[in-house]
Amino acid sequence: MGRNDKGLIETMKLFAMILGLVAFFGSAPVSQAQEQAWLQIEAHPDLAVAQDRARAYESLFLDVTGFATGRGWYLIALGPQAPEAAAGRLIDLKRQGQIPQDSFISDGANHGQRFWPQGALPEPAPTVTPLDTTAAVEPLPEVTPLPEPEPLPVADPDETSRQARASEEALNRDDRRALQTALQWFGFYTSAIDGAFGPGTRNSMADWQAANGFETTGVLTTRQRATLVANFQADQAEFGFQTVSEPEAGVEITLPLALVGFDHYEPPFVHFAEKNGSGLRIMLISQPGDQASLSGLYDILQTLEVVPPEGERSRDERSFTINARSATVQSYAYAETARGQVKGFLAIWNPADAARMDRILPAMKASFRSSGDVALDPGLVPMGDEVRRGLLSGLEVRKPRFSRSGFYVDAGGMVLTTAEAVAQCGRITLDRETEATVTLIDAATGAALLRPANPLSPAAFANLAPTPPRIGAEVAVAGYSYEDALPAPVLTFGALEDIKGLNGEPDLRRLTVPVLPGDAGGPVLNDAGSVIGLLLSSASGARKLPEGVAFALGAEGVSALLTGAGVVPTTAIGTAPLTPDALSKQALGMTVLVSCWD
Repeated sequence: MGRNDKGLIETMKLFAMILGLVAFFGSAPVSQAQEQAWLQIEAHPDLAVAQDRARAYESLFLDVTGFATGRGWYLIALGPQAPEAAAGRLIDLKRQGQIPQDSFISDGANHGQRFWPQGALPEPAPTVTPLDTTAAVEPLPEVTPLPEPEPLPVADPDETSRQARASEEALNRDDRRALQTALQWFGFYTSAIDGAFGPGTRNSMADWQAANGFETTGVLTTRQRATLVANFQADQAEFGFQTVSEPEAGVEITLPLALVGFDHYEPPFVHFAEKNGSGLRIMLISQPGDQASLSGLYDILQTLEVVPPEGERSRDERSFTINARSATVQSYAYAETARGQVKGFLAIWNPADAARMDRILPAMKASFRSSGDVALDPGLVPMGDEVRRGLLSGLEVRKPRFSRSGFYVDAGGMVLTTAEAVAQCGRITLDRETEATVTLIDAATGAALLRPANPLSPAAFANLAPTPPRIGAEVAVAGYSYEDALPAPVLTFGALEDIKGLNGEPDLRRLTVPVLPGDAGGPVLNDAGSVIGLLLSSASGARKLPEGVAFALGAEGVSALLTGAGVVPTTAIGTAPLTPDALSKQALGMTVLVSCWD
């Protein structure tokens, strides 16, 4: 389908909806049908509440009317007007946010006695002050009381339950599926669209009847079925749902094209930008790849500003789902891998539009499918080196305030780092995705202990050196020197200058090693792979030290701190030097990126 045809298709859908409404009201004489279209906007079981709401709506509309159903409900409606005018007005007022999104068109069959604005329901008798019998009072003339007005009859249903069942039996499978689809759209039905009216469908029909002021029989009358489908069609016209086929991306999905429009390709995304100030953005995802690519995409999406860290996440070997939300943005992402391709979509909206998205997202989820054995060509549009490095095609990436290093100190994933790395952080993560909490900050040593939100199984953890190191010995510092710019820590080599601080502090180790701020918190190791200390931050202190001078909290101080926090330290047994590869594996396996977020 070409993009230039969408306007014609939207017009045809709206025209079809109007024809459906005219057919809906066609059972009445023409003059009656033209006057019996109403927009039912609210229903309340309490008369006083309904009167207050009707009074409030009168500040916006001139045709507010209230009716009692005779079954304990009070309806507020706008009208009457011709059906085709009501259809257009329903769409306009919903889009402008002036009436509830679950408002619908009614022919007034369930309207009983009018309570607004004429006040036909009897008002409570006024309180009468007793007359003063001691004063002289002229006798009142005898008055013949007027007869009590007959109450207005409540409109009978258009069909009895037996007649409704008989008319229902004439429905074909497509008609039945259409009713289930409409019930599902409005949130009353959650089972399969199979055209079989079992207990689930019957219960959803009864719930719809109750919500709209009808008798809850569980069997929809002809007029109720027409009302339900007509309002579903009105929503379809309001959102402009169309099936979008993207042959370049190999994705097919139903999108609300009244709210979004195609904007541009930027692999791995097909961007649909907001339209008419809707605040909704949608990106189709398509790229070559397998399970590893799917996992990488999941990790990368976590870094986007439009994917808040709060909300539900789930993933398995073949797919993942992210339902993220914050006070300012909400988003939903789904992706799956099959036949060497990763396909999915990402929707972003304002949390204030949650009710609208509750109706849009199910349509997107149900219709999404991979079409053909093709994925979006990374060379489809020119891209700079930054995009090619995977920085998500110009999307704003969520960044921590800063990142430092740390290292695992037990098999459950407890992490030791510097106090500076976790001070005044809104949240803390380990290796970009695992949440962690601070269990201890020791101001005296400048160290901090972190606990992961869920137990981890690190590749390695610290074995503390059993004896003080030899002055002049070679040491290695493992750390994220460049913070989160690189995916893995690096090793920096240097030498041990002294086993005490400049002022004789026995727990400090003075090093000569060219470290960077991101290395702070990382482990300092000897040639046997044993931890001889925790690299401290160089930011503390008023004096600027010579280039390459650094300090570490010694293994004895680390052991005392862990023991005091209830963590049993592990002492190294072997002292034989490791090969360069074995030393690197040990050091990098225990080192973790510690990130501080606002």
